[in-house]
Amino acid sequence: MTTADHAVPASVVTPVDHRGEVAAETARFVAAVRDADLATAVPSCPGWTLADLVKHTGSVQRWFSALLRARIQEPPRTREVDLRLPEQEDGYADWLAESATVAADAFAATDPDFPMWAWGVDQHARFWARRMLFETLLHRADAELTLGLRPVIDRPVAVDGIDEFLVNLPFAAFFAPKVADLRGRDRTIRFRTTDGDDTWLVRLRPDGFGLDTSRPAPDTADATVRGTAADLLLLVYGRLPYEADGLAHEGDEDLLAHWFANSAF
Repeated sequence: MTTADHAVPASVVTPVDHRGEVAAETARFVAAVRDADLATAVPSCPGWTLADLVKHTGSVQRWFSALLRARIQEPPRTREVDLRLPEQEDGYADWLAESATVAADAFAATDPDFPMWAWGVDQHARFWARRMLFETLLHRADAELTLGLRPVIDRPVAVDGIDEFLVNLPFAAFFAPKVADLRGRDRTIRFRTTDGDDTWLVRLRPDGFGLDTSRPAPDTADATVRGTAADLLLLVYGRLPYEADGLAHEGDEDLLAHWFANSAF
C-alpha cells in the first residue's frame, strides 16, 4: 500500500460536526433501546444481545474519551477504563446517555487539531471523534434493525461515513484480519451515490488496496455498486448485502463477493 492510496478520496464531503453528531446519535440509540428487551438477539452482530450492543458502544465512547484526555502519542497498552457500568441492565440506557456526556467533556478539553496517535490515517484528535461517531451510528442502526425499524441516516453524515470507512480500512487488519486478503491484479470497485454525485473508486493491487485518487478519475471500473448514501454506508459495514433492494450492482460478481467477504468490520 502506498501513501497515495490513503489520500482523501475524490468525493466532495459536506463538513460534519462529528462531536455534535456523537451526542445526537447517542440520543437516537438511547431512545431506541430504553423500553426494549435488552435480552433480544442482534442479528447483525451474531452472538450479541441489545445489552451487549449498548455496553460495547458506551465502553468505546468512554475508552476513546480516555485516549483523548491522555492525548496519547503511541498505541495504548491497555483498554482498561473505569466504565461505571450499572449492575442492573435497566440502567444501561441512562448509562449510555452518560457516556455521551463523558465524550462531550473530553471533546471540550481537546483541540481537534492536536497531534495524536491514531490507528487510521489521520493522526490528530479529530480522528477519535469521527471514529466514535460512526461506531455509535452503526450500532444505533444495529439496534433499530433488531427492533424492526429502518435506520434513518442524514445524507451528509452517511457520505462522510463512507469516506471514513474506506480511507481507514487499509489500516484495520490488526483487528479485522480478513482485510489483509483484499488484494487483486489491478481490479477496481466503484461506489456511487444515487442521491448525489459522490463516488469512490477502490483499487486492489497485489500488495494491498486503497482509494484511487487519480485526476481525472477513471471512467470505468471492474464492478460498480450504486445506492443512496445511507444504504451504501450500511453496505460497506456489512449491514446490507449488495443484492439488497435499493442497491444496484454491475460488473465482476466474483470481485464484489471477494470484497464484501473480507471488508466489513
